Amino acid sequence: MKRIGILGSGTWGTALANMLALHDHEVTLYSSFQEETGSLIATHRHPHLDCELTDKIVFTHDLKLACENKEIIIFASPSPYIRKSVENAKPYLTKDMILVCVAKGIEPNTLYFMTEIIEDVLGGGYKIVALSGPTHAEEVAICQPTCIVSASKSKEARRLIQKEFSNDILRVYTNKDVKGVELCGALKNIVALAAGMSEGLGYGDNAKAAIMTRGLAEITRLGKKMGCRTKTFYGLAGIGDIIVTATSTHSRNHNAGVLLGQGKSLEDTLKEIGMVVEGVNALIAAKQLQKKYKVELPIIEAAYNIVQGKLDVGDVLPVLFGRRPQSETRYKKTK
Repeated sequence: MKRIGILGSGTWGTALANMLALHDHEVTLYSSFQEETGSLIATHRHPHLDCELTDKIVFTHDLKLACENKEIIIFASPSPYIRKSVENAKPYLTKDMILVCVAKGIEPNTLYFMTEIIEDVLGGGYKIVALSGPTHAEEVAICQPTCIVSASKSKEARRLIQKEFSNDILRVYTNKDVKGVELCGALKNIVALAAGMSEGLGYGDNAKAAIMTRGLAEITRLGKKMGCRTKTFYGLAGIGDIIVTATSTHSRNHNAGVLLGQGKSLEDTLKEIGMVVEGVNALIAAKQLQKKYKVELPIIEAAYNIVQGKLDVGDVLPVLFGRRPQSETRYKKTK
């Protein structure tokens, strides 16, 4: 049993809080909104999760209370707010804590992944873990089974999270390829957005399968240029998370893509979804990574151009299918 503070009471932070508390950890869930904390205390329900939350969770608006005397701190804010969340928590964090980030994204311009933002704010010497994989909050909250990846440069940290978070409904694997795991976590949301657009345009399962497969190829191509391990992309954080995010009605990225595919504006789409759509947030950084590493990312680039208003969603098929023919397994010969 560990004392765990979770910073961020969105669906994922709340789902983790419920699952971990039900498996005998001491969990404190922090919300930066006092009214939201009051509602959680009064109702033990989250507006976007269809379950009653266990009364073992301590809900708080006090950041100091959420952090102090904890053994594990989980950063669960959406990716655009991770830097601010870490800055706010910094006075209460110590180097004997394990810091876990469950946000999935890339910071534009710096091109930092979420664990790199934490390290940038705090400096060295902290044990930081990225937790990623096919984990819809709606299912984790009600303790339906899944698998996830604990990725860290620290063997001690990734194994401790594996040990403490593994239970009868969550199987945790470890991976030392933190950058690969985090790249998958960020860019799979864009692939899900594109798959949703395809569905919104009226295309079927064939098109969706092609987008998912070639989207994974794009992420892998970029990741190899960045020094990531190829096996990571064919694991839970890669293909596993793409499948669940690109196909499920639980996925806000998929659902946002459907609305965009139907011709709705970005503004109306985000308003209808009502929560952060990480695939939209990741597009600018993805485009910057494409330029930096000089790789072809046609599906990701098409999604970027549609969201930026540079390409009509109805014109995307000839853009993608009009590209020059090539081998699926092309490779460079080595001397």
